[in-house]
Parts: sequence; C-alpha cells; structure tokens
Amino acid sequence: MPYSWRMYLTHYGLTEPPFAITPDPRFVFLSERHRDALAHLLYGIGQGGSGGFVQLTGEVGTGKTTLCRLLLEQLPTNVRVALVLNPRQTALELLETICEELHLKLPGKRRSLKMQIDALNQYLLEAYAQGLRVVLIIDEAQELSRETLEQVRLLTNLETPTQKLLQIVLLGQPELRDTLARPGLRQLAQRITARYHLTPLVAEESEAYLRHRLAIAGAKTFVFDESAVRRLHTLSGGVPRLLNVLGERALLAGYVHGRERVDSALVDLAASEVLPPVEAPKIRWRWLGWSLGAGAFGVLALWLTLRAGVA
Repeated sequence: MPYSWRMYLTHYGLTEPPFAITPDPRFVFLSERHRDALAHLLYGIGQGGSGGFVQLTGEVGTGKTTLCRLLLEQLPTNVRVALVLNPRQTALELLETICEELHLKLPGKRRSLKMQIDALNQYLLEAYAQGLRVVLIIDEAQELSRETLEQVRLLTNLETPTQKLLQIVLLGQPELRDTLARPGLRQLAQRITARYHLTPLVAEESEAYLRHRLAIAGAKTFVFDESAVRRLHTLSGGVPRLLNVLGERALLAGYVHGRERVDSALVDLAASEVLPPVEAPKIRWRWLGWSLGAGAFGVLALWLTLRAGVA
C-alpha cells in the first residue's frame, strides 16, 4: 500500500481501507431492498420457484454481484450450482460452460449441441433421483444474445412429469427487463416465477452504509459531517459502488488538507477527480439568433399596429 494511503488511514484512526471496491463479506451492508431481493432469490431457488426463471435486475453498482455471493453462501446443501460469469457466448459455448461448472465429463473434443443437452439431461435426472436441485446462475444476463437466450429457455424443458429439473437465475442490468419484454421472447418471460428490481439506497441508508463501513474499518468516530453525507448521497445517487469511490477519495482529500472531519467541499473536490465531467448544454447560436430576430420583428410589428390605431 502506498505511503500516502497508510498515512490517510492513520490520520483517521482506521485499520484498513473502509471503501475498497473488492467484495469483502465483512463489509456487506444489506438495505431493506437488498434483504428483500435476497429473499426473492432464495424463494425462487427453493420450492417456491418450481423450476423456470428467477430474475434480478438493478443499475450498475447497486450490489447484484454481492447478493449473488451471499446467495451462494446460503444455498441448502442439496443444491448444485452452475455459475456463468461471462454471458457473451454462443449457445454451444454456454452449454459447454454449464457442463464444466457441473463437472460433467463428455467424450471427445468436438461436442455437438445435442451431445451436451443429452449429458445435461442425464445429469439432471440423476440429481433429481438423489433429491438434489440444480441451479444455473447467469450474471450480466443483459449481454446474452437472442439465440443464447432461446437456448437457455429450452433448458427449462428438461423435466419430469411433475417437476422442472433446472432452476435458472438471471442477474442483469435494467436492459435485461427491456430485452425480456420483447414480443419475440414472451415464452421466456412467461416462465419467470420471481422478479425483483434492486434500487439504489435512500438518503438514510447511504448514511448507514457509510457508518457501517467506517466502523468495520476501525473508525472510532464518524468522520463525515452532515453536509458531506448529503453531498455523497446526491453525487452517488445512492449507488454503493459510487459511495465507495467518492468516500475513499474524500478521506484522502481530508488527509491531504489536514482536516479531522470531511465536509461537502472536500466531497466536491473528490468528485471532480473521480467522476466524469458534466458537459454544459451546447447553445445553438443560429437558432438563438433567429429566435431573437423573430422576437424583435414581433415587437416592431406590434408597435406599428398600435401606431396605426392611434393615427
């Protein structure tokens, strides 16, 4: 860790960085919406799902991947998981990934779509006979192509006379909702048994989030004043990842300026360094000149009318 970072931790009495963006389970903060989303996922994977799809969407940085990690930690012992982190694959490549995640050994190097589906179906039937549930989790699912989404839908046709053999969880950005709302994907949309959209933190939760992470990092006092908390929430929009980025840089700015507490001015300074600049709207001078000219012409016409009336 660079010298300046060690000094900033010492300056605020911290034992470790409080706003690192790496997913450390010790720093996990669950808002009410995060708890609801996790409950939806667990319910969907459990008997409440009855096979088919579970959908979780949310803006970038709202905590979908964190929830996925928590979900994996809380799954019952009778659940087997295939986790797909790279959705930009063909239908054949996706099936290969699923088979690899479930440790299925397929003969030969050239594997057809049918060969992999047959092997997967056999595995699912054997798992069902042993009382196991199999779950496929696809992260960043908004990146799935139309062809691959259709193949994923067909996997839910693997079933016994009484139960679906595969539960599928789709995690993605809001674009996933738009994709699944298209008429051509209505068959898939109709198989979604649980939906949840994860929204950013509200102002009170942003403050609780900041306090939680600072406390875990060893802070004895809360170093952000009220103006800083309000500014952090406004600039981040309540998105945890942005709160981390801004909070970390604001603490560093506070150390550099020798401040014991961080105020809104230091937050603004931090934002100017880490957030993209907001471009001012471009003025269309030609349109503006025409508008002013039209306005002047209107005033002149009105004056001439009134003059004629007086005469």
